[in-house]
Amino acid sequence: MWLDRLSGHSTPTPSASPPPPTNRSYSPAARRPSHLGPAVAAQRPGFNPRSSSLSLHSNDSTTSLLASSRRPNGSGLKQSVTVADAPNPLDVLEKLLGSEGKGKVAKPQTNGDHLAQDEFELELDFEDLSLREFVSRDALFARREQVYATQTVEEFERDKAKFEDLHRSIRACDDVLNSVEINLASFQNDLATVSAEIETLQARSTALSVRLENRKLVESGLGPVVEEISVSPAVVRKIVEGVIDEAWVRALAEVEKRSKAMDIKSKEQRNIKGVRDLKPLLANLVDKALERIRDFLVAQIKALRSPNINAQIIQQQHFIRYKDLYAFLHKHHPKLAEEIGQAYMNTMRWYFLNQFTRYQKALEKIKLHLIDRHDVLGGDDGNRKTNLLAGSKSSGQPHDAFNLGRRIDLLRTSNQTALPSFLAEEDKTTHYLEFPFRNFNLALVDNASAEYSFLTSFFSPSLSYAAISRHFNYIFEPTFALGQTLTKALVHETFDSLGLLLCVRLNQHFAFELQRRKIPAVDGYINGTGMLLWPRFQVIMDQHCESVRTITNAISIRKQSASEQAKQSAAPHFMTQRFGQFMQGILALSTEAGDDEPVSASLIRLRSEMEAFLTKSSKSIGEARKRERFLYNNYSLILTIIGDLEGKLAMEQQEHFEGLKKAFEGS
Repeated sequence: MWLDRLSGHSTPTPSASPPPPTNRSYSPAARRPSHLGPAVAAQRPGFNPRSSSLSLHSNDSTTSLLASSRRPNGSGLKQSVTVADAPNPLDVLEKLLGSEGKGKVAKPQTNGDHLAQDEFELELDFEDLSLREFVSRDALFARREQVYATQTVEEFERDKAKFEDLHRSIRACDDVLNSVEINLASFQNDLATVSAEIETLQARSTALSVRLENRKLVESGLGPVVEEISVSPAVVRKIVEGVIDEAWVRALAEVEKRSKAMDIKSKEQRNIKGVRDLKPLLANLVDKALERIRDFLVAQIKALRSPNINAQIIQQQHFIRYKDLYAFLHKHHPKLAEEIGQAYMNTMRWYFLNQFTRYQKALEKIKLHLIDRHDVLGGDDGNRKTNLLAGSKSSGQPHDAFNLGRRIDLLRTSNQTALPSFLAEEDKTTHYLEFPFRNFNLALVDNASAEYSFLTSFFSPSLSYAAISRHFNYIFEPTFALGQTLTKALVHETFDSLGLLLCVRLNQHFAFELQRRKIPAVDGYINGTGMLLWPRFQVIMDQHCESVRTITNAISIRKQSASEQAKQSAAPHFMTQRFGQFMQGILALSTEAGDDEPVSASLIRLRSEMEAFLTKSSKSIGEARKRERFLYNNYSLILTIIGDLEGKLAMEQQEHFEGLKKAFEGS
């Protein structure tokens, strides 16, 4: 049987089964049985390698996988190969038998008509078996293959539907694979597109990074300049449309800052387009701010002219609160700022004059004690009179022109509030002249201090302190004149020395208070008031001295009878009591008096006149011992009255009268 296989001839079987394949290799190796039947028992040619769908060169997916795997003759069975001109089997057998069957290689002879000797070689591999063993094994494989082939053909008809299903499955798989190939090709194209887009994005990212770095470099140099001269839209909107409040003031400060920067940039002589473009816009914004500031300040000045308005409330809540507005106005429009300031000064000039005129008229309704030329030290102890200012009536209440009493409490009180005008109009009590003087000047000093503080706070640093002082004097000039007119009316005809000295001390206290408040602009008024008080005080002191001198000259020194001498008393004279109380009042008001004041000289003159009066009065006493006793009692009374006082002037007077007392003590 193996000879027939080697010869390449096949014998048909009685069952008309297909001939066995003849294209078996010449290798004597055992063939493995095929489980696909006789049609596929022979080696089936493999599928042509499919090109990958990922390849850019092969995108043709229309060829079926089954079609590509089929044989060209269209048969699913293995094609038989018949060697027509094979070598002589006997020669081959001889060669085989000549060898030991141990896998040696022999080169068979061939016919010269078909194959050349050097073109045919037979390679046999007996796998280390003897020839008989090898032939026996090959015969066994042949029988098995025949059985399998017979069984496959018989089952083919029976399993035809199964193979058709398998064929359809393979066709379906081929379609799926075709779809997968299309999808993979599309995916590959998409990947190529995405890759191109990624490269584009990378290029753009690189370009943007470069631009960003350049922008940062430019911004680091240009940013501060732009920030320095640019104004945000919110600030512009607030300046143009916003309500004037603290936020508006902050926005105005922002505009002022940008305006200063713009001026500096303009002075640098650098041709910067941004500065040229922004400068007119900023100028328009500044003009709009000036317009709104003007309207705001004019509205507040008009409010000051409203009836029953408190000017200090408007000053604190609307002027001082927004004082930066005037500074901005004065810097960018000095002429308009000057006009606004002049309008304010005219308004406040009218305001204070109107208010203090009303207050003066209210104080004029207060009843005052009348102390005239009859109330001098050497005058008689007659009826006292009470005088009122214009429109007042005499009250007839008694008073003591030489006793200070509780009048000094007005100087020592801690109440620094002036009497309101409505209370002054309703006051029915009779007062001394220092009462209206104190209330009017206390109110004037308080208002003047508040106004000067306001002017320095609102107008500085736009205006110098000299200019502010001139504005202050302009505002208060008629009011100060009104105060001096009131002072003249109070002291013009009075002979109240203690009241005048009280007014002097009150005026000095006002001066000290103004120095403490650092309000130098009122010093002129204070000094002018002092110039009205001191001369009148000296005139009244001279009147006292003159009255005592007149009484002294009127004393007659004649020889008295014994009965008249017996009736004479050594008790102090009534004028001594009056003099002691008067001196005590002056010394009490002069505890802190300076050496440059005229009080000391006037008091010494009056004391000398009083001593002359007492000495001449004592001479009318005939008995010398009683005469000395009289002088001792008078000086002792004066010393007793002024003994508790303190101060330099009081100590000098105490020492003087102590010496006089000791001079007549032994009598």
